[in-house]
Amino acid sequence: MRAYASRTGTKRNLNALDGAGWGLLVSAYGVHRTEGWNDYMLDNGAWSAHTSGKPWDASQFEALLEAFGEGSHQTIAPDIVAGGLESLSRSLSWLPRLPGYVLLAMQDGLSVARVRPYLGGRVGLAVGGSTAWKWRTLSTWCELGRVVGCRVHVLRANSARMIGWAKACGAYSFDGSGPSKFAECLPRMDGGRTRPVQMTMTGLGLPAPFTPRSK
Repeated sequence: MRAYASRTGTKRNLNALDGAGWGLLVSAYGVHRTEGWNDYMLDNGAWSAHTSGKPWDASQFEALLEAFGEGSHQTIAPDIVAGGLESLSRSLSWLPRLPGYVLLAMQDGLSVARVRPYLGGRVGLAVGGSTAWKWRTLSTWCELGRVVGCRVHVLRANSARMIGWAKACGAYSFDGSGPSKFAECLPRMDGGRTRPVQMTMTGLGLPAPFTPRSK
């Protein structure tokens, strides 16, 4: 399972991430730099706009695409946090403009039947939305990914338990911000994807009950 950390310019943290084989997630709402890394993905910045209470600014994402779109391993199409069908409509409208592999962000209210026709080829899933909805539905989206043969990326996985769940469900990749801020938390988080999955009654390799502690 591939791992991505939010972009950071801190050399100590970058060295730690490089040593662990993590890539970088570069957001439209952050500094537009890849730190010279080949393994990076692009985020449209909708979550950052949502948490700041401001409208999403397409121009920032367009500038990021212009600079780094061609080299991105995968790019999250513009979405609306917890926006359901309105979010999907926005994402689909951007597909012709996005190079390379594109991820449609899954948001509260979306269903397998609604999303499946658009998947395959160069289009996969990024599972986001509200925290409870994301973790409750992740296994369903991963199963859909297996059926249609597309990537499933998990947004905002910031603990070893969350990463372990993503791995057990069969996710292709995930991103988190913890190791970008604190290099010392990297070994613990990386253990979620490198340790063997120990199956439990949930069938997801997680202690039960599981309650996400952060977004």
